[in-house]
Amino acid sequence: MFPIIPAGSATASERQKGIFGFGTITGSDFTDATNLVSNSGVVATDVTGVGTARMGPAACEYGGDKGIFGFGMITSYVVVGMTNLVSNAGVVASDVSIVGTARRSLGACRYGDDTGIFGFGQIVASNTRLSTTNLVSDAGVVASDQAATTGTARNAVAACEYGEDKGIFGYGDDGLYCDITNLVSNAGVVATDVTGVGTSRGHLAACEYDGDKGMFAFGQYNSTRPSISNLVSTSGVVASDTATLGTGRGDGLAATQYGGDKGIFGFGSDGSSTAITNLVSNAGVIASDQAATTGTARKALAACSFN
Repeated sequence: MFPIIPAGSATASERQKGIFGFGTITGSDFTDATNLVSNSGVVATDVTGVGTARMGPAACEYGGDKGIFGFGMITSYVVVGMTNLVSNAGVVASDVSIVGTARRSLGACRYGDDTGIFGFGQIVASNTRLSTTNLVSDAGVVASDQAATTGTARNAVAACEYGEDKGIFGYGDDGLYCDITNLVSNAGVVATDVTGVGTSRGHLAACEYDGDKGMFAFGQYNSTRPSISNLVSTSGVVASDTATLGTGRGDGLAATQYGGDKGIFGFGSDGSSTAITNLVSNAGVIASDQAATTGTARKALAACSFN
């Protein structure tokens, strides 16, 4: 007999492990370090990467069991269009140049069965905010810019999956912090703005949980870093704020799935760079701070699942 898997549940083989990668400690000392996340949510020590050190990239799963980091800033005001693939063993590959517009502080998520999307972001030198998106094939190839979406151009966004095969971009900075969300169909089409119900903020993170739901959490507006989350239903509806137990932080913390149906938020700044992590149950509850990981405290990093 084959096991019966409830609708909306991740299979045991999906999204078992995660990886945090890249970032900066102070804002000028960029790193290519990565930290693997086990299927029980344990964050490993730093692994020196092979990609170009940078801050403000994004990351997502592709191909069913692999990941990709993309874009980011390598020196003050210099942004790049490059990616680093992550194997299903969590090994990060060397840089690949891509054809998409170079930018930082964008979001990324899986959509469909095994494809991904990068979206929004900022060209730092000109302070130009974008609504540009780039699709990721099931082989990890990033396509050229899609025609500008109907979403508001902004940076400091987060993105995650929901509904098993769809995605959502949310929040960010369009000149002011906002609570806008944009749904992504299972064909990678980004919808028009939906005004959210949560606290307007940017530099937050998001991840899937329970196989078919999502969560935005933490972030910042001005100098305030609220410890809150906003759940995303199986139909992409964002709920009002829920207070969490974790230390409030922003400045580009990251989040990913692990263990098939759970999530983890990690790193970011509470005024100084941290190595704090918070596990997310398959009911969408964020746990209190774990003891500091053995990873380097940093901010403006990215994370995705693999395996």
